[in-house]
Amino acid sequence: MQGLTALAFQKFKQNYLGMASVFFIVFVGFVSIFAYLIAPDTTQYANQMHLSIHSKPPGFNVQMLVQPNPNKSLQNQFDRIFFGSKFPDKQQPISSYRIEDEQLIFTPYDAKNIQGFEQLIDYSNTPKPFIEYKTFYLGTDNYGRDVLSRLLVGSRISFFIGFVAVFISLIIGLFLGSISGYFGGKIDSAIMFLINVAWSIPTLLLVIAITLALGKGYWQVFIAVGLTMWVEVARVVRGEVMSIREQQYITAARALGYSDFRIIFKHVIPNIMAPVIVISAANFAAAILIESGLSFLGIGAQPPMSSWGVMIKTHYNAILLGQPYLAIIPGLCIMSLVMAFMLVGNTLREAMDVKA
Repeated sequence: MQGLTALAFQKFKQNYLGMASVFFIVFVGFVSIFAYLIAPDTTQYANQMHLSIHSKPPGFNVQMLVQPNPNKSLQNQFDRIFFGSKFPDKQQPISSYRIEDEQLIFTPYDAKNIQGFEQLIDYSNTPKPFIEYKTFYLGTDNYGRDVLSRLLVGSRISFFIGFVAVFISLIIGLFLGSISGYFGGKIDSAIMFLINVAWSIPTLLLVIAITLALGKGYWQVFIAVGLTMWVEVARVVRGEVMSIREQQYITAARALGYSDFRIIFKHVIPNIMAPVIVISAANFAAAILIESGLSFLGIGAQPPMSSWGVMIKTHYNAILLGQPYLAIIPGLCIMSLVMAFMLVGNTLREAMDVKA
């Protein structure tokens, strides 16, 4: 006979939307980890600017003069793969070029098709430059940065904030909720008072206050969001613990002389993880939305760092200026990832419903 966990997993696999959402989340996670291997712009935060080709439409391509950076070897391969290139090659869009002896003569790109002055590079004593054709598949933003690269690199913050915030909220919520529900009495009253105070403060205002106290930055936002999401976890855990603390196996553990904390962490918490897992999936989605809102307000990730919320903040005016995709694309990414986590949460809830 199959166990309850195996039956729940079997029910989960039968839900095609839930499984598709899991694969989508895994795909986004893979992209966020290896963003610099996939992104066309491998500089840190995909922040290489070319003002001469700003605000170009998707599919725009241009000749790019690339001058190798002699200091590239100072950065190790691991650091370059996961954190971007600290010593990127110098790139410059050009309209035309020619080579004479060991000199490269080129005309810088001008969007207005005005014939610019020719410039010269003598590479007799420097690394030889080369020309490549570069395509901007999602176009460029108002600073001439590659939108696709910014989108890929920006997925890191939107994806990993869920893990950090949920981890923090689980630690605090499980600890306070289990103690409150198990001991009851004055301890329960004190913790419930703390929960009700935190619950009564609007989440966004509380996150902003914590962020301002800790300072601006994405790690501060991760911590701030986690410190505001523990309340719901604690309430759910408290209710579940109160419903099972008088069960026979808990009474038997007390009779055997086990300490209260051993009973809580060895016997109580493992038996209430099903609803906690479900609420954690919903908290992933909530954390992503809160981070996006904070970045839009300018409190989250700071320039030149890329995140989907920052991209929307930077380009929301473009909706009225003929380039709505600059704000719509990151908005669709946020919506898709949040929807995937919500579908996983709903699927888990159905799969773990013992009444079904």
